[in-house]
Amino acid sequence: MLKYRPFSAGFDIHGQVPRRHAPKDYESALAELEAIVAEMESGQLPLEASLTAYKRGAELLQYCRLQLADAEQQVKILENGALQPFKTEDTDD
Repeated sequence: MLKYRPFSAGFDIHGQVPRRHAPKDYESALAELEAIVAEMESGQLPLEASLTAYKRGAELLQYCRLQLADAEQQVKILENGALQPFKTEDTDD
């Protein structure tokens, strides 16, 4: 059987993709998502592969959003319950 494996998404001709685990990190998820978007924009994927790519892209997007929200939570500097701009020691005021 002929396999179609563009970029990192790894879809076969029937739109099947091997079961994937959660990405190892944000950067890996973003790279895979960008590859999927490029594949879909090329217009070369069959319908089933496009649907599978869309589903995987949605999973990766959710993962990235959660990672960013978690990072934001870790970086927040709260003053009276409001997010304030981060101030460095070498500000030029």
